[in-house]
Amino acid sequence: MADDLQPAGQVTFVGTATTLLRLGGFTLLTDPNFLHAGEHAYLGYGLFSRRLTNPALHLTELPELDAVLLSHLHGDHFDRRARHGLPRSLPIVTTPQAEHRLRRWGFGAADGLATWERYELRRGDERLTITSVPGHHGPGLLDRLLPPVMGSIIDLERAGRRLLRLYVTGDTLYRPELAEIPARFPDIDAMLVHLGGTRILGFLVTMDGRQGVDLMRLVNPKVTLPIHYDDYRVFRSPLTDFLGAAARHDLRPAIQTLRRGDTRPLIGAASAGTETHAWQGASTGLSRRR
Repeated sequence: MADDLQPAGQVTFVGTATTLLRLGGFTLLTDPNFLHAGEHAYLGYGLFSRRLTNPALHLTELPELDAVLLSHLHGDHFDRRARHGLPRSLPIVTTPQAEHRLRRWGFGAADGLATWERYELRRGDERLTITSVPGHHGPGLLDRLLPPVMGSIIDLERAGRRLLRLYVTGDTLYRPELAEIPARFPDIDAMLVHLGGTRILGFLVTMDGRQGVDLMRLVNPKVTLPIHYDDYRVFRSPLTDFLGAAARHDLRPAIQTLRRGDTRPLIGAASAGTETHAWQGASTGLSRRR
């Protein structure tokens, strides 16, 4: 197999929006939620939801992490187990609002990104760049009452050559203005899409199956991996809704489903012939840039 078709990384689905991303020499954890079936996540304003599934891994089973990527601060994305079990020195890349609370909890390396800001990790000749991209957690005025949410574009480069471009949607609803994401970041290799059709007080606050397919058509990733479904009682749109809607648009072949505990390779087709600006730096380190 040619070098540019070798997997640039892999994703392990832990449950809800929690994944373990091994990208080149970097290891990221997304939206850590390690509650067990029957336990309740706090969603704010006195609202709770009961978890229906168990995570595929426990906190004690995680490998050494370079950073946590946190789309927003909700109880099904950063729970009490994560709060008390993750190292306080671990970098957490998140929204500015979440950064302030995490720092109050003792996570001194939390770093809140405004939209289109980026955070970099470097090791040897590899660079991992996380760019905050727009997300809308609720409709209209409800969006202002919910925690601010961000999506993320993750670019892995080696010696100035991009190997992988991954889009993690975060808990956003589909909105046409999300078209700015693929306009700024074309050739997205893979998308981790947060689904579930979550409803709070009757309002849709995460994408259901139809919206997930609308986003696939807007972004046009080479492969889509659905997550954030079937785990909580507030998730009202099962995975089958998404798969059925995708089949009606002839998009089913572009989807790879993940059961909890599954690991899938991430192949960066965009790496073939893609050059980026070279960078110079220490052998290890991190930085934050606009």
